[in-house]
Amino acid sequence: MKNLIYLSLFVILLPTMSFGGDKHQLEEHEEKHQQSSGVEALSHELRELLSQEMRALEGGMMSIIPAYISGNWDEIATIAGKIQNSYILKQQLTEEQIKELKSVLPLEFIAKDQNFHYLAGMLEHAAKNKKSELINFYFSEMSESCVSCHTAFATHKFPALAPKEKNEHVH
Repeated sequence: MKNLIYLSLFVILLPTMSFGGDKHQLEEHEEKHQQSSGVEALSHELRELLSQEMRALEGGMMSIIPAYISGNWDEIATIAGKIQNSYILKQQLTEEQIKELKSVLPLEFIAKDQNFHYLAGMLEHAAKNKKSELINFYFSEMSESCVSCHTAFATHKFPALAPKEKNEHVH
C-alpha cells in the first residue's frame, strides 16, 4: 500500500516538478537515457514486472474490441478503469524499484506512460456516458500511444517499428 502511495504521488507530481538542476545537468540526464532505451537498463525484476504490465495492457486493449462492437459500454468502462489505474506496477513496486524507475527511465517514457493512462481515463468516462464515437476516438488514441512508445523505446522487441533508413526507397 505504501508503494502504491509513493508511485501515485510520483505520477501526480511529476509534471509539476522541475529537473532541479541547470540546463547542462538536464542535457546530461537526457543524453544518458538516449544511450539506451531506458527500459533495457532496468533491473531484470523490474523489466519482468513491466513485461507483465504490458501483457495485461495488451489483453485489456484486445478485450475492448468485442465489447465495443457489441455495445457493452459497462465492460469497456471497467477495462479502461483498470488500464488507467494499471494492473501490476502500482500494486507490486518496492521503494527501491520506484527509485530505479525515476533514475533510469527517460522523462519522455514517463510522459508517454502518463498520457496513455490519461487516455484510458477518458475512455472510461466516454464509456460510462455511452458515447460510442468518443469510445472509438480514445481507443484509437490509446493504440497510437502504444505504437509511439514502442517506436521510441521498444524497437528491440518490435523491429518493424524501427525508423527506416533514409536511403531506402519505399512506395
